[in-house]
Amino acid sequence: MHTYMDHEAEPQLSDWFDPKKRPDVITTTDWLAPVIWEGTYNRQVLEKYYKRLNITVGLVVWATEKFAGQYLKEFIQSANEHFMNGYKVIFYIIMDDFSRFPPIELGPLRTFKLFAASKEKRWEDVNVVRMRNLNVYIIKHIQNEVDFLFSMTINQIFKKDFGVETLGKSVAQLHAWWYFQNAKNVPYERRYKSAAFIPFGEGDFYYHSAIFGGTPQEVLTFTIEYQRAVTSDNNNGLSSTFECHLNKYFFINKPTKLLSPEYNWDPTFRTPPQIKHVKIAWQPKDI
Repeated sequence: MHTYMDHEAEPQLSDWFDPKKRPDVITTTDWLAPVIWEGTYNRQVLEKYYKRLNITVGLVVWATEKFAGQYLKEFIQSANEHFMNGYKVIFYIIMDDFSRFPPIELGPLRTFKLFAASKEKRWEDVNVVRMRNLNVYIIKHIQNEVDFLFSMTINQIFKKDFGVETLGKSVAQLHAWWYFQNAKNVPYERRYKSAAFIPFGEGDFYYHSAIFGGTPQEVLTFTIEYQRAVTSDNNNGLSSTFECHLNKYFFINKPTKLLSPEYNWDPTFRTPPQIKHVKIAWQPKDI
């Protein structure tokens, strides 16, 4: 696989990203990472670069228990249409019951691989098991097959092109619920003994665990740090949410690219004028 940022011809940020095009929203972080909104990026400039590299992008999704079947079919069908059009894509589908895999037709350049989800013990948190699985599969397979990797939850549906403007070393998704709310109210972990602790008055954004990505190595690093943090909490008799741990990780390890709420929108909300094009919408729970 190509090593990210190894190539001299990589476009500069100013070659493809114009934050002034969206004065109505935050387009650049304090650490100068771009926040990708509709209108801020020139995908064609990036296309020239990534086409030349002949990249492959991986997308991991868990389809366990009730989330197999219709959820999986709609997720993959919509991703087949809108995710990284024109590039090689591997869908990594992690299932606990392969017999529930629905019939799926993929376009050119798209393949899928089925991986078995290990059974969690009754007392284990499902996210701990998932990150342990992801860790193993990145090491055994994924890191040798793709240049970039996204992990997404299955109860989403792609609505518009999710393209190469989203690629980066470390990619975080701004949370649709919390982006437009008072930052003082975000649900960070506030117990100081927790490994996910973020003090009051600190924190950058509230990130959604439904989408995160980057290079396989960066995603692998997160899985390692998450498992380490959960072990620390367990030793202190604490339990925090996966999303809180993800937010703490990105607080310490600043993402190099942030995706605006347009990339992961809840359609039950009244859509504000800042949301120009919804790339992915949350699925209702009862499809």
